[in-house]
Formats: sequence, C-alpha cells, structure tokens
Amino acid sequence: MIQVKNRFLFAPLLVLCFAVTNAQQPVTPTIIAGVDRGKWAGPDILFGKLFADVQLKAVFPDSKTFADCTPKFPAAVILAKYDKARLQAGFDLKSFVLDNFTLPIKPASGYTSKASQTAQQHIMDLWPVLTRPAQKAGNPIGSLIPLPNPYVVPGGRFGEIYYWDSYFTMLGLQVSGQGSKIRNMVNNFAYLIKTFGFIPNGNRTYFLGRSQPPFFSLMVNLLREVEGRQTLLTYLPQLQQEYDFWMDGKTRVTTQSPAYRRLVRLPDGVFLNRYYDDRDTPRPESYKEDVGLARQTGTAKPETDRILYRHLRAGAESGWDYSSRWFRDGKTLRTIHTTDFIPVDLNALLVNLEQTLAEGYRLKGNQKQAQMYLRLAQQRRNALLKYCWDGKRQFFFDYDFVARKQSAVYSLAAVYPLFFNVASASQAQAVARVIQRDFLKPGGLTTTLVRTGEQWDAPNGWAPLQWMSIRGLRNYKLTKLADQIKAAWVAENLRVYKASGKMVEKYDVVSTKAAKGGEYPTQDGFGWTNGVLLRLLKEK
Repeated sequence: MIQVKNRFLFAPLLVLCFAVTNAQQPVTPTIIAGVDRGKWAGPDILFGKLFADVQLKAVFPDSKTFADCTPKFPAAVILAKYDKARLQAGFDLKSFVLDNFTLPIKPASGYTSKASQTAQQHIMDLWPVLTRPAQKAGNPIGSLIPLPNPYVVPGGRFGEIYYWDSYFTMLGLQVSGQGSKIRNMVNNFAYLIKTFGFIPNGNRTYFLGRSQPPFFSLMVNLLREVEGRQTLLTYLPQLQQEYDFWMDGKTRVTTQSPAYRRLVRLPDGVFLNRYYDDRDTPRPESYKEDVGLARQTGTAKPETDRILYRHLRAGAESGWDYSSRWFRDGKTLRTIHTTDFIPVDLNALLVNLEQTLAEGYRLKGNQKQAQMYLRLAQQRRNALLKYCWDGKRQFFFDYDFVARKQSAVYSLAAVYPLFFNVASASQAQAVARVIQRDFLKPGGLTTTLVRTGEQWDAPNGWAPLQWMSIRGLRNYKLTKLADQIKAAWVAENLRVYKASGKMVEKYDVVSTKAAKGGEYPTQDGFGWTNGVLLRLLKEK
C-alpha cells in the first residue's frame, strides 16, 4: 500500500497514483484503497460491460449522451437486470437504457433566439438560459458532481461547468455587471479544489483523472477587479492547492526518470510542466472514438492501448482536443503523444500562478514565501524562453522533452508568453510578424497552419485564442494588429449570428463557412464565444 502524503490524494476521491518509469511508458496504476469504487466512480466503472456495450454499439450518436445519463435505480440493480435481459430473445439495448436511465437535457433546450435582437441583447438573454442552479452537496446526480452555487455552462452538448471555458465566460459576465455570478463560479472552483485537491476538467465524475489549463488565478484576479484585493487572500489556500497539484513529484523525478504525473525535470535541473491524466482507459464521454482509434493502430496490445489512451486524455486536459500540436507526424491523431511535450501555454499559465501566489503571500505579510514564488516564476520564465523560443523561426513552440527538440507545429499557443508578459519586446514583435503573415485570416486567427480534420487546427478559430492574442499584442503596444484581429473576429461572429441567430463554439476563419472537425458537430450556446464577444463589443 502506498502512503498518501500529498494533500490532493485523499478520500473520497482517492485519486490514482501512477509511477512513471520513463516519459513514454507509464506502468499499470497502483490502486489506493479501492479507487473508482466509491460514490465518485465514473459511469464506465459503475456499469462496466453495460457501459461498453452501449457505447461500442453506438446506441446514441454522441458518446457523451450515455456518460451523462442519470440511472433510475442503483447500479447493482441495473446490472443484474441487464445480465438477465440481454440473454432473452428480442432484447433491445436502447429500450433497456431508456427504461433504466434518464437522458440528459441540453442546456438551451426549448430556447429560440429572437430575430430582432442584437448580438449583445442575445447574449444577455442567454445568461439565465445557460445558468444552472446550485445543487445539494452529496452523492453525484448520475455522473454530475453537485456544486454549491449557480454556474454558467457552455451550451450545446455541454451541460456542466468547464474549467478553462469559464474564465472567458466570466469576461462577459463582468461587463454585464454580473459580479455575483463570477463570485459564485469562483466559489464553485474553490469548492472543487477543497473537495478533490484540484479543479477537474468539468464537474463530472468521469473527469476526475484530469484538470484543464490552470486559469483559476486569472479568475481570482478578475473577481479582485470587482471586489478588491482582499479577494486574493480569500482564495490563497486554494491557489496554493492548485499549484501543489501541478507540481506534485518534485522528490520523485530524477535524471533517469524525469517525469512524474504533470511534472518534468529537464536535464539542467529545472522543473517545467506537461499535460497528463491519472487514468489510462478510454474516455467515457468519447468511448467508442477512443476504442476505435486504438483498433486502428493494429497492435492489439493492452499496454500500447493504455499509452494511447493516456495521450488522448492528456490532450483533453490541454483543452486542445485535438490538434496537430500533439501528433508525432503532425498529421494524424493515432500518432498522438501529448505527455511528451512541455507546452508553451501551460507553463506561461504557471508563471502567472507563481506570480499570483507571490502577491498573495506579500499581502498576507509572508515575505519569505512571496520572494520564493517570485524566484520560481523567474526561473520558469527563463526556462520557458530557453526551451520554447526558437531564434531561427522567431516563434514559440512546444518542447518535446523526450526527443529533446522543439515541435515543428506553429500554433497560437505562442501568444501566451505575450499575454503574460513573459516574452521580450523583440520576441513579441517577431511573433506578431508571424501572426500577421500566416495566422490572420478574413474571420480572425486560425489556430494552427495545418488542416488535419481536427477541430483545434486550421481553418478553425476559437474565442479564447483571439482574446489571448489581442491582449497579448496590446501588452507590447502592437495595437494595430490587435485591432485587425478584433475587427475580423467580431465581424465573423456578427455575420454568423445574423445568418443563424446563434453564437457557436468555433468558427471557420479562412472560408467563413460553418466550422467542422473533431468528434462532434459544432455546438451553439456558447459560453466563451459569448463572453469574449461581449467584452470586445463593450470596449471603449
């Protein structure tokens, strides 16, 4: 039995603890005290063969549907009924599911936009439609983890809160004068940190193996703009817990075994971070897609499949699911190797978290801790510039620490060092030149420069990356290009709204047609599109 010393590994979650013998081949997880057998177990664990049968037989077109269903009876009762019923002549699996589960309701079900409304009025009208009430703490409602305060969901197929999405939604809530909604959402994330030791991808039990890009410090600072600097002290314990989650493993990593969970020790002894997932099974919400991809590889080896599943899950933790950023050949999903990368965006976000912790401890009067986190932020900044800046190509790239080389993929992750003022002035100017020459399209900025059919590649543009780019360029007084991006993105959002009455998840910024790519159709709603557009429209 492993001794649980880290404060984010505790009951009731009892998170999996993985020993990684090298960067590429995680060993079989050691189960701590019945992990995945308690109330926080995901539906794939609770329903086993039934879950696999429903997903692999494609009872529902979208794998997420069954993952989000609410059982009408205890799992043991449903499984006993299934074992008996499936052997009978004329058994119909979908009818069985409908008899024993309640289907999820889409967030904006029944809502129709009004043709006479402006885009701003439409977004304001959507806030209550996309808001979910607080739930009583306790057992999950199906796979949904109850939250103590109301929260805004993205929309479309996404009926739960999402971590990094929420920051960009909050931008719109701020200019809508809805500071109380921001406070509620920050409190929900603080609750998740206190309950699980980290912020999951979303409030679903099947997300408890991974987080998402760590935007909590930005959310706290956004709330501070509304409520004052005391806000930072209020959430300092949770900011510290989140940092501890990402930095777990400092005493475990060595030159021979340089990676543990989300932490990587580089050859010169510095620590940087990667995306990871503490589980190595098919994602419940994309079960048939993950199993199908594993079958395409043709190896039929459980260990090879587990490695693939962890890379897929890590790609989901990145929020860029999926992108050529993570592909070994730069083209195909089956070559994904996410956990081998030191991502530009993640480490820029962690610079900000370290700086926020330094400020929090300074306000608390703990100068020793404040100085320590300032040093850590500077060390990370230096390491990020060392490993991710390419002087020849004049751009920031993810660093493959296994192959010990930078990625060949140009992506908008390169704007994060500008957003957080990590880049030098000359580096920012160089990044701006590449963005203007290669990324700027009629509808805004394309996510990468390659077309793979994946949604986080060309020709798609996404609201969070437009915002990070615009603000990053403004930090370096590169306002002309920032204004060009803003004008193109706003015009495309308004064009689509006028034509369809919808705000959508992503946009084809190249041909300005309906965006495509990924594991599911383009979703409408849509939280972060609403937030960023409203913020841009209300700028003076």
